[in-house]
Amino acid sequence: MIGLHNLRPKKGTKFYKRRVGRGPGSGWGKTAGRGHKGQKSRAGGPKEVWFEGGQTPIYRRLPKRGFKNPFAKEYQIVNLDKIEEKFSDGEVVSIQTLLERRLIHYTDVPVKILGRGTLTKKLTFRGIAKFSRKALEIIQQSGSTIEE
Repeated sequence: MIGLHNLRPKKGTKFYKRRVGRGPGSGWGKTAGRGHKGQKSRAGGPKEVWFEGGQTPIYRRLPKRGFKNPFAKEYQIVNLDKIEEKFSDGEVVSIQTLLERRLIHYTDVPVKILGRGTLTKKLTFRGIAKFSRKALEIIQQSGSTIEE
């Protein structure tokens, strides 16, 4: 008969915290499960994964390479084939509408339109930072307009 007085947690679900270094009777006395001698047995024990025992580490042995221009302007890139897919005739293509249709991810990073694909719809491009030369040609051929 089950009652509140004889309820027990299932066997193996409750664990006691292992208290090491508490004498030979515990089975975890003396070296407390750390083995004998060596770096890993000491206090302050195992070093970071990248530590190479005092040898000059790999990130210092390898030469520096390349150059990252700190003044480079980053653009979010959108191709015309994606605009053709997501917009219908007569709509306005702006940073807000591109964001709503998940073609860009940020409103504070400028957008550049590239010329991959074709454009058959008449659209209005508003507030777009940059266009590639090919994209401009395709946009003009389709009869779309660009507003600053």
